[in-house]
Amino acid sequence: MSAAEIVYCCVVLLLAYSLRGSSGFGAVIGMPLLALVIPVKILAPAWTLLGIASSLAILGKDRAYVAKRPFIAFLPWCALGIAIGLFFFKTLDAVVLARAFGVLILVYAVYSMLQIRAPLPASILRPAASTLSGLIGTMFGAMATIGFAMYLNAHGLEKHAFRATISAMLLALSVVRAIAYASVDEFSAESIAVFVAALPAMALGIWAGGRLHAKISETAFKRLVCGILVLCAIPLLLK
Repeated sequence: MSAAEIVYCCVVLLLAYSLRGSSGFGAVIGMPLLALVIPVKILAPAWTLLGIASSLAILGKDRAYVAKRPFIAFLPWCALGIAIGLFFFKTLDAVVLARAFGVLILVYAVYSMLQIRAPLPASILRPAASTLSGLIGTMFGAMATIGFAMYLNAHGLEKHAFRATISAMLLALSVVRAIAYASVDEFSAESIAVFVAALPAMALGIWAGGRLHAKISETAFKRLVCGILVLCAIPLLLK
């Protein structure tokens, strides 16, 4: 890699993991940007390891805030979404589905931002968002985190519980992916090298985001979540 590409990767990692550190998710927007200079076959396994490392960094301090009941209730609906995603993956146009999901995210984010004190009924949003996370995760990989955020936002968790619980979800997902990559021998020397090289920028981003997380109010935090959802919807709309 050239010096310019290395600087570019460092900036992307800092921005992506500052979002992750402040909200618990949002780093996903960094993956398509890094894929412009790093082959996906190398990047995907490295990104999975970064997901594990960043989740552990957050949970090391905030694991007591994990909301266990929402975490457990999420699993069966997510499994249903995975089954539906496998069906759609084989039968429907992935680009059309990605754009439709992008529109859904934008509508939800704008609605939540404008009516943050009167969200849609949680009884509808919780199963819908958790099913969507499984569906989209099966079809588009890292985009599953958007469904996680919508699901937890519907639970109305305070900011510490939101960040800790979504980090626990991401940790579980990343561990499963790591096992899958290892089973097919996809952890190449290049992937490990990218992971190790990215750790300092990731750690600095998590630290900076954590400081922002500690200072912002609950209302500002929820608006930050909505803003990140909008940013995450853009790559889907551009597919």
